[in-house]
Amino acid sequence: MRRAFGAVLLAGIVGIAGAEARPVVFSDRAPDGGAAIVLPLAAKEDLAVRGVALDTATREAVGRALESAAFDYAAKSTLVLRGIGDWQQIVVIGAKDGATTAGLQDIGGIAAQETASADGPVALLASGLAPNVPDAAANLAVGAELGGYSFDRYKAPPQKPRAAGRDAPLTVVGAPGAESYAREGRALVEGVTLARDLISEPSNVKYPEVFVERVRDAFKGVAKVRIEALGVPEMEKLGMGAILSVGKGSPRPPRMLIVEYGGGGSEAPIVLAGKGITFDSGGVSLKPGLGMWRMRTDMAGAAAVMGTTLSLAKSGAAVNVVAVAALAENMPDGGATRPGDVVKAYNGKTIEVTNTDAEGRLVLADAVSYAEARFKPAAIVDIATLTGAVGGALGDDYAGLFSRHDALAAQLTAAGKAVGEPLWQLPLHAAYAETMKSGVADLLNSAEGGRPGAGLGAHFIGAFVKPETPWAHLDVAFTVWADKGQPTAPKGAVGYGVRLLDDFARNWKPVPRTAGEGGR
Repeated sequence: MRRAFGAVLLAGIVGIAGAEARPVVFSDRAPDGGAAIVLPLAAKEDLAVRGVALDTATREAVGRALESAAFDYAAKSTLVLRGIGDWQQIVVIGAKDGATTAGLQDIGGIAAQETASADGPVALLASGLAPNVPDAAANLAVGAELGGYSFDRYKAPPQKPRAAGRDAPLTVVGAPGAESYAREGRALVEGVTLARDLISEPSNVKYPEVFVERVRDAFKGVAKVRIEALGVPEMEKLGMGAILSVGKGSPRPPRMLIVEYGGGGSEAPIVLAGKGITFDSGGVSLKPGLGMWRMRTDMAGAAAVMGTTLSLAKSGAAVNVVAVAALAENMPDGGATRPGDVVKAYNGKTIEVTNTDAEGRLVLADAVSYAEARFKPAAIVDIATLTGAVGGALGDDYAGLFSRHDALAAQLTAAGKAVGEPLWQLPLHAAYAETMKSGVADLLNSAEGGRPGAGLGAHFIGAFVKPETPWAHLDVAFTVWADKGQPTAPKGAVGYGVRLLDDFARNWKPVPRTAGEGGR
């Protein structure tokens, strides 16, 4: 009945689907009758190179405007000019220090956002921009698509019809990129979009069963993919008491979703495990009401691993990846797990649940231990909106990285830096094991007044992975939702982690299976 009620309720309020970003095309010349020109400039001298498509009078007018505005050419700086020549607008974007994958995607995103209202074609002049960056033009296109994203599914249709010219293409001019974009870039956009759409959905629409359905739909027709969803009977048979304990308070039962992509021959796979709490009330350890609406985003880790795998599979990447989404709704009805209850995880370890709001680590305990036993992976990376404590340490500028294996941590850090989703490694100290000891079980899921909270949560998950297995934990609690727009993401769901994990998987180098370096 509850599912049917939700469907009826939404039938009365659904407006239009999410508005599409402008399509991106590539050409050696600007389109005729263009409405807007975008000029990425790292220095005033670039105007002569990149502005060659402009007539002399227009180019000189732009130069005077730059000088008058004391434009600094810094990354993400913008100057929007109107009333020059025949253009509705000319947008100058600072490109200093922008010759990186992340910098180019930012330029593309700013270009899309600043020209969204232009009634006609848009030209992004890229001639000679970042010549030392492979696939520079394709990265501009990726950024433009991501920057133009919106989630408008539940908004009323606009009163005025959308101008037809606003759907005209954004043309990347003067730099080849169509082949690279078709091969990898478009798939990456689809992966990030899947993650953002899943995160943005309200929780009366999105719950474990629906998450599974959406992912199945996204992977339809994609080669070398196998999908399996474990329901309650299967998880009970396997002994997954940790995830089952989280879902006990909700009428919407948990799922363990597994997507295997085999593009890398006989190599052992990389496991990407994501926390998928489709709504987190805190359970019996109820959260404060203020800000609880954000807990619809508590499945952002699961969304990220599914988006990453979609990108890798659709682009035919030469890797083997297993994405595991540990899906549950954490609610406080009469059947819910109580503080003080003891549950047993898949690998046989027992857990004293002292705080039902520390539920993400419980679902991941079953996910990582099961994936390790079944798939014998080369590495396990879990990603989760796990703790508020990580925000106290790092704010929203970095996600937290924990690992017992320095070589794995280094690869993840490099990937984050390359794509603009940075990580900061935090310690896994040996003392955390003592703090998380239980008097009646093998582990506590939460230590009263335990500090540091992010490290203790990471230690708990790591306890369910064998010491010799390369493993890393990403705590992304403060990076998955933006309160203000970013160049490649509007306000709202960021899809954080898809670009990072995609880059990491494509550039993966095997890590020795040792007991690891431990905490520092």
